Amino acid sequence: MHNKSRFLLRKLSSMQDFYLFGYKGTIGFFRKPFYFRDFIEQLDYSGSGTALIILLVALFIGMALTLQIAAEFSKLGMQMYTGRVVGISIIGEIGPVAAALVFAGRTGSGMSSELGSMILRHQVDTLRVFGIDPLKKLICPRIFSAIIMLPLLTIIADAVALAGGWYIISAVNNQSGSVYWDSVRVILEPRHIISGTIKPFIFGFIISTISCFTGFSTHGGAAGLKSATTNAFVYSTVCIIIFDFIISKTILFFTGYHV
Repeated sequence: MHNKSRFLLRKLSSMQDFYLFGYKGTIGFFRKPFYFRDFIEQLDYSGSGTALIILLVALFIGMALTLQIAAEFSKLGMQMYTGRVVGISIIGEIGPVAAALVFAGRTGSGMSSELGSMILRHQVDTLRVFGIDPLKKLICPRIFSAIIMLPLLTIIADAVALAGGWYIISAVNNQSGSVYWDSVRVILEPRHIISGTIKPFIFGFIISTISCFTGFSTHGGAAGLKSATTNAFVYSTVCIIIFDFIISKTILFFTGYHV
């Protein structure tokens, strides 16, 4: 029982440290000094370094999803609704989640690994010696670059996924592409747009904060760095899935769709 109590206290203390870490990392961005060069570097790392992977994943998800839905709907004579279902799936759910998972695997793990290496090499301690706040210089740019870049990448990924669906409809199934796009436009309702817009901002904050925290908590040499990088992706993935459900349920509730 004593060991269980100590374990619970450690976990609660770790959660408290995480919340304070996220709070300071967010508030610190709006306080001087401003490290704009570091912010631009992180924007480039988060954006251009991840864009190609996310777009490839989005393209083939859109094509595969459309292929499956069109095959089933053709049996029911409901081909005109293919774009509607694909659009709802991509914009509201699959697009934001898929982009966030790729972002966590590439950018989030990279953040954790880089910060963990700096901790093990005592570079963070060197910053403190020179009077530089590590949270402001290292954490704030990473958090806000993720909050900005993931929504932009998600919008592009949604467009690419829908374009992949159009290709399957028009080139593979020889159906009308205009009917597909008309069906997609029908589902551009507030609940789908809000869901697809809010999620990337929250996912970006979750991924960057978890990744930076695990990186900053690295200890134990190479094995500790491996564990921190793995935990960054695992924790981010679990939180993405959980918050995806919570956000979807909340939006459905406030838009009048009680399910």
